[in-house]
Amino acid sequence: MPKRASDDDYFAQLGDVQRPHLEALRTLSSDVDPEAREVLKWNLPVYVRGENTNLWMLQNFKHHCSLRFNPPFFATHKETVEAAGYEAGEGFVKLPYERELPTQLLRSLMQARVRDFESSDAG
Repeated sequence: MPKRASDDDYFAQLGDVQRPHLEALRTLSSDVDPEAREVLKWNLPVYVRGENTNLWMLQNFKHHCSLRFNPPFFATHKETVEAAGYEAGEGFVKLPYERELPTQLLRSLMQARVRDFESSDAG
């Protein structure tokens, strides 16, 4: 993946297959947590609160994208993701481009992560 100059540059360089899912995840991210800042880390968009706490990250691949959380948080939600019929790994939900995004599931995960952040010492 080429080096991105900014978060906007990341989205501008997405392919036509990738763009709809990742733009929808971007919109969902700002809707769920308007206080989160979108920053580019590791050449990917990351949603950050407080000094520098990562809430979640978006990743793009050839046939899918991923919504990635820190593994300890996600471990408590992995079973729910798999029960909904989506593949889940160590901290991430795999979202194939040929499937519609499970918006309610993703919103629920993001909201849970925001609550987790706000209830921690970092919040």
